[in-house]
Parts: sequence; structure tokens; C-alpha cells
Amino acid sequence: MKTTFNRREVLKLSIMGGLGLSLNPIPNSLMALEKIHTRNIPSTGEPLPIIGLGTWQTFDVGNSIEKRKLLSKVLAEMNRFGGSVIDSSPMYASSEKVVGDLTSNLVFQNQLFYATKVWTSGKQAGIRQMEASMRKMQRRKLDLMQIHNLVDWKTHVKTLKTWKEEGKIKYWGITHYVNSAHGSLEKIIKSEGPDFVQFNYSIRSRHAEDSLFNTAKKYDVATLVNQPYESGSLFRRVKGKSLPPWAQENDINSWGQYFLKFILSNKNVTCVIPGTSKPHHMIDNMKAGLGKMPDQKLRNQMASYLNSI
Repeated sequence: MKTTFNRREVLKLSIMGGLGLSLNPIPNSLMALEKIHTRNIPSTGEPLPIIGLGTWQTFDVGNSIEKRKLLSKVLAEMNRFGGSVIDSSPMYASSEKVVGDLTSNLVFQNQLFYATKVWTSGKQAGIRQMEASMRKMQRRKLDLMQIHNLVDWKTHVKTLKTWKEEGKIKYWGITHYVNSAHGSLEKIIKSEGPDFVQFNYSIRSRHAEDSLFNTAKKYDVATLVNQPYESGSLFRRVKGKSLPPWAQENDINSWGQYFLKFILSNKNVTCVIPGTSKPHHMIDNMKAGLGKMPDQKLRNQMASYLNSI
């Protein structure tokens, strides 16, 4: 039996049922035996599944019927394993509308955790954009509204705090995707007290370990991790390479799981949000949220092995 899987290989025994999922209720025979782990949102104690779904590029499919069918299966697989977090943005072209259209037909639509962002300057422009996002996503209330890449954050913070008080959103947060912004994220955490902070973190990009994670923990801020695969560069690095012989005994059965389990073994990570438009990749992602998580010794071993190939 193979011990190496890449993102192009279908884990056939795992997904025969998954590829046939529709928008209808999922038969018990196809339900996952396990649900992925959860971690609590610090500000409320609400449990959140540790793996979610990013929508940058992957959900920007416009009105394509075939692509929308695949994305419906992606959402069904996420739900089957107990996942719920969907992260989008008006920056992602048609993604918000696609999310809204697809989830509005799902029997589990109200089990999902809907997150998007404000990405413009000016108070009224921000309000108009956020209201448009709610219409596109077909939600009267959003679980999480974030300030995308800190654009005009001083203005939007005031609006988001008001919206939270009014019950239009449950949580608010701030985001970025580069190491150089981590200091700014920390300053805003300390001064404004967001519920969430979203940033880049991966097995080879660990700048957030210097202080950002500690700051988030100190101020009871949940963390969403983007760029877990470094825009695909991690998969290019291991193309044609075998998993180490000790991987399977640690519940790591693919390179995708290798990269995600390393991230999730950091207990300060609340949820990681890899993007995908393929059901079999969604299954593989979800399986990283099952079973054992690496301890510090194994984390060091995983990082060293990757650096050696």
C-alpha cells in the first residue's frame, strides 16, 4: 500500500460516497465516523471546528453550473466531518455570492460559521460594502466580520463595535497575510480587543510564533490561520517525495495532512482555513483534524524532515 499521497491523488476508499453527495440530507451510511476536533473561541467559549474553508480564488466561479456542483460537494464534505467555518471577502470577486447561493439550499446552512471582511475606505463605503456582503451571502446576521488587510481599520473598528452591540455580527476581527503586518496586528489587539485575528502561518513560515500568538492568547483573541500551504509552494517542494516512515503511525497520511497537523499542533491556533474547490481535497483537509496531534518533539522532527528534502 502506498504511504505517500499528494493533492492530485484521490483517496478512493475514503471518498466514493463523498463524490456523490448532493444538497439533500446525507445518508447515515455516508456520515463520517468521527468529527474533527474543536477549540473554543476565547471571548465566548463557543467551540469552533479547527479546520474551515477559505474561498479566495476557489469560490470565484461566477455562474458556472459544473463548478458550483463541485463546490456544493466541498461544502457537504466539510459538514460531514463537522467543519463549519467559511471565510470570504468582497475582494474575492464572486465568492461571497457563490457562498450565499450554495449555502441557501443546504439543509445544514444554519450550522455553518459565516465570516467575511470589509475591504474599502470610509465609514459609509464600509457600511455599504458590508451590507452588500450580507445580501450576497444571504445572511441577516454574520458570525464574523473582519477588516481585510487592515484597510482603514481605525474607521471600521468603530462600525464593527457598534454592529456587534446591535447584533448584526457576532464577532469582529482583523486580518493580514504577510509577516511584516504582525506587529500592527498586535498593536490593534492590545488597543481595540477584537474577537479574532487572522494571519499567515505554516511549517516554514513561523514568524507568528515570535510574539503574535502569545499576544492573541494574552488578550483572549481567537486565531484564524491563512496561507497554510504557502500558496501551494509547499506541495511543489514535496512533489515526488515520500512521506517519512513515521508519518502514518502519527495519523499523517498525506502531505496536506502533514502541513495542516503541524499548524494545528500549535494549541494557540483556533482554526486553519485552507481553500479548495475539490471534494477529495476537502476530505483530505478534514482528516487532518482527526486523530493525534504532534507533540513538540514530533513538530521539530516534521520541520527538520521537510528542510532535508
